[in-house]
Amino acid sequence: MFVDQVNIFVKAGDGGKGMVAFRREKYVPDGGPAGGDGGHGGDVVFEVEEGLRTLVDFRFSKKFIAHDGEKGMSKGMHGRKAKPLVVKVPPGTIVFDAQTDTVIADLTEHGQRATIAKGGRGGRGNCRFATPSNPAPEIAENGEPGQERELRLELKLLADVGLVGFPSVGKSTLLSVVSSARPKIGAYHFTTITPNLGVVKTADDRDFVMADLPGLIEGASQGVGLGHQFLRHIERTKVIVHMIDMSGMEGRDPFEDYTTINRELESYNLRLLERPQIVVANKMDMPDAPELLEEFQKKIGDDVKVFPISALAKEGLRNLLIEVANLVDSTPEFPLEELEEKTATPRVVYRYEKEEKGYQIHIDEYERFVITGPRIEKLFKMTNFDHDESIKRFARQMRQMGVDDDLRKLGAEDGSVVAILDFEFEFVE
Repeated sequence: MFVDQVNIFVKAGDGGKGMVAFRREKYVPDGGPAGGDGGHGGDVVFEVEEGLRTLVDFRFSKKFIAHDGEKGMSKGMHGRKAKPLVVKVPPGTIVFDAQTDTVIADLTEHGQRATIAKGGRGGRGNCRFATPSNPAPEIAENGEPGQERELRLELKLLADVGLVGFPSVGKSTLLSVVSSARPKIGAYHFTTITPNLGVVKTADDRDFVMADLPGLIEGASQGVGLGHQFLRHIERTKVIVHMIDMSGMEGRDPFEDYTTINRELESYNLRLLERPQIVVANKMDMPDAPELLEEFQKKIGDDVKVFPISALAKEGLRNLLIEVANLVDSTPEFPLEELEEKTATPRVVYRYEKEEKGYQIHIDEYERFVITGPRIEKLFKMTNFDHDESIKRFARQMRQMGVDDDLRKLGAEDGSVVAILDFEFEFVE
């Protein structure tokens, strides 16, 4: 099964809890705090594995959760850091943040790695909170929550050459003849329903990767037919081989086929037409093919070189493959996104930006004052409510952020219920 787009969920590991402990050796006076820090949570890392060719594994496993860090220990010992969760992906995988639709990573080379979700840092033990005014604190943090992300993975095949054309023009036949690939071939439309890759070796011992893509039809760039979902696989190719059926057996005009396919490529992405394109007239072993080729050549003009071949009879392939290999060697990579030219010396402009509060307060249907926001929720999750000093520290942090003042402005009084996540407490003046 060929799968080239999936949605998954990843979560990095939480940091381990810091520990509250004290030295209790018999002959050590004034022992002091000895609680160690928690270990860092594991990252979620994507790594390219060249043996993979599809995202089918992600159809059955959609959640990837790394291990949490170990909690801190006594005698100032830190918890063990969790190992990263390494997820194997095929070359050509692009990782998008599903919520913002931004690209997180573009993974193309074998062994290439990208950290997709960062693990949370370990919570600090009470060793970290000792001060001259409080030499024996009973404060420790919970670990920082690991990063969570909804992702969309898209696979764009890493092929040097892409075969395009209408259905049944002979793309699969050509690939099966010039490489060891064995795509399914039949005399009916849409035989190819998944892209096929093959390594082609030329007579002068050069090689390149060729991709046979599902046939395009008019309107493919707007979502018509099978081809539109696979147009993305042409984006990475250096050379486009445009195959045209010269037999006339399908009742179509070769020149109209040629202009229609190029129009679809242009509509999908304007930069696709900047790639070198080789026009291949296939099925030249059929009776009407020479006449149709002569007429096609007049319409297309002498500036466009057409390679007449018969993929089935294996005729005309040597010169075609040599020309393709020459273009692959001489053609640079085509970035789809235009890079801005830096004509002037880059400058950094510093502007004053008012710091965001990091929280919002609203009153729900139960007349509770509900506090939300990533900053305050993170502080809440990292507070260890088993110790009174940790609770007092969290109260001070909220007061410094301005939560108390905002609650009063909204009408909070003694005994009002305040909620953060699943925790409720009373407001006290």
